[in-house]
Amino acid sequence: MSDSAVATDVAATAIVEGVAAERYALAPHFLPPGAVTALRGRAEALDAAGHFAPARTGRGAAREVRAAVRGDRIAWIDTAAGEDAERPLLAALERLRENANRELALGLFDLELHYAIYPAGAGYARHMDRFRDDDARVLSFVLYLNAGWTAADGGALTLDVAPQCSVAVLPVAGTLVAFLSERVAHAVQPARRARYSIAGWFRRRS
Repeated sequence: MSDSAVATDVAATAIVEGVAAERYALAPHFLPPGAVTALRGRAEALDAAGHFAPARTGRGAAREVRAAVRGDRIAWIDTAAGEDAERPLLAALERLRENANRELALGLFDLELHYAIYPAGAGYARHMDRFRDDDARVLSFVLYLNAGWTAADGGALTLDVAPQCSVAVLPVAGTLVAFLSERVAHAVQPARRARYSIAGWFRRRS
């Protein structure tokens, strides 16, 4: 097993332990820097080619663009194929899925995944990732792709991890945050520059 695979397995174990204890977990170096840089490059190339679209809120016929609620643009990732830049992430997420199922019996089966770009000043209001009439989403996660990010840039993800207790996660390149979809409300704070990430959800069988 390569050094990067060993590091990813260690990160996956820490994430599972954190989610079990605190409902959320952080892995500051979930992927090697080169893999994160490649993902950022892939996102920029897709954006330049016009593959991003304004994100929508709601479900079915009620889905609509509401920029005052959610201001990012997204591009979905084909998890069955994956481009070269995406394959290390998909492999790492598969190890995380297996670990979570083995240790927490979450029944994680399917994966949804997309790039997200928040322009300067855009955010996402407080929300839950699980729909009221659909409990398929179980474990949410975000991987950040922003090199040189500091607290002065803003753009933190705030997580309500317990009553009257929240944590703020800066979108620093390589950091992965995971949390229980039905238990943790969260919001994206506006940033002073464009903010790149990959967001996803592990789902149970319908």
